[in-house]
Order: sequence, then C-alpha cells, then structure tokens
Amino acid sequence: MRFLIVEDDLTSRRLLEKILEPYGQCESVVNGREAVEAFSRALEEKRPFNLVCMDIMMPEMDGQAALKAIRQTEKDRGVLPKDEVPVIMTTALDTPREVVEAFYRGGCTEYMVKPIEKRKVLDFLREHGLMT
Repeated sequence: MRFLIVEDDLTSRRLLEKILEPYGQCESVVNGREAVEAFSRALEEKRPFNLVCMDIMMPEMDGQAALKAIRQTEKDRGVLPKDEVPVIMTTALDTPREVVEAFYRGGCTEYMVKPIEKRKVLDFLREHGLMT
C-alpha cells in the first residue's frame, strides 16, 4: 500500500504517518501543489497511491483545489470514477460549505475533522480494503 499525506502542520502530519505506516509506505508533502505533483508522478511511474489524506487549509494551493486537480488528472488519464483513489479530507473546518465543496465539487471519499482519531482512520482503511 502507498499513502500520500498532504499536511502543512508537522504534528498532524506525524500523527497520520504514525497511524498509516504499519499498513504501507507513506509519502508526505506540505501543500496542495506538491500533492498534485507527487500524485501525477506516482501515476507516471505506475506506482499510484492507494489513499490520499489531505488537509484543506494549506499554503500555495489549498486542499480543495488540489483535490479537484487530482480528480482531473485521473480523468485525463482515463481512470474510471469507481477506480479513483480514496481521499480523506482532514480539517479543523467543520462548516457546511467546506463539506459540500469537498464531497460534491471535489469528489472526496471521507471528511474528518481534527483532531484525527486513529480508530476512524483504521475503520476507513478496513472499509476500503486498504489494510494488508
């Protein structure tokens, strides 16, 4: 399994790495621009990520814009909607506008409000067959 963690906050990034590392390889980046680059590179190398965990509020490119760019990259490469990478949006923002934007305009799979609970992440991995 390969996991992409997109988080500008060091503590949050380390927490997600600690939760996910027992189940696969983690690659971490600190903003949406780096996330889109890492995601595209992984597809080009034929080593796609199995999960993306992405914060919403980040410098350079926020998570909402990065999510849309990732979904467009998949579409451009002929990835069917049923085969899209699962994306967990992580955020301190629990506003209806952010949730609607992430799910309906961005195409995220899950929305988790910080602080992230290990149990919720592991439940998600189980539900999506991402535990090896």
